[in-house]
Amino acid sequence: MTEETAEKTETAIEKPEATTEKKDENTVFVGKKGVMGYVLAVVTQFNNGADSVVLKARGKLISRAVDVAEIVRNRFLMDVQVKDILIKTEELASEDGSMSKVSAIEISLTK
Repeated sequence: MTEETAEKTETAIEKPEATTEKKDENTVFVGKKGVMGYVLAVVTQFNNGADSVVLKARGKLISRAVDVAEIVRNRFLMDVQVKDILIKTEELASEDGSMSKVSAIEISLTK
C-alpha cells in the first residue's frame, strides 16, 4: 500500500512539470507575502538568465506588484525596464456560487 501511494504521489508531481510552459517559468504571482520575497524572486529570475519576467497580481495586491517592480528597477537591477503593463478585469466564482469581478494587472519587466 505504501508503494502504491508513493507511485501516485510521483505521478501527480510529474504531470505539472510536463505541462509547464516556458512562459510560466518567468512569471511571479504576487500574493500576501512580504514585498522583498517577490523582489528576490524577480532578481533571481533575471540572474538565472531570464530576459523578461512578468509580475501578476489581483485586487488589493496590485499595489504590492507595482512596489515590487519599482524596487527591482530602482534599487537592485538598474538596467531593467518596464516593457508592458496590462490591466484587466477577471470574473471569479465565490464560495456561494455568485460571480464577482476583480481587477488584475500584469507587469512585464525586461533587461
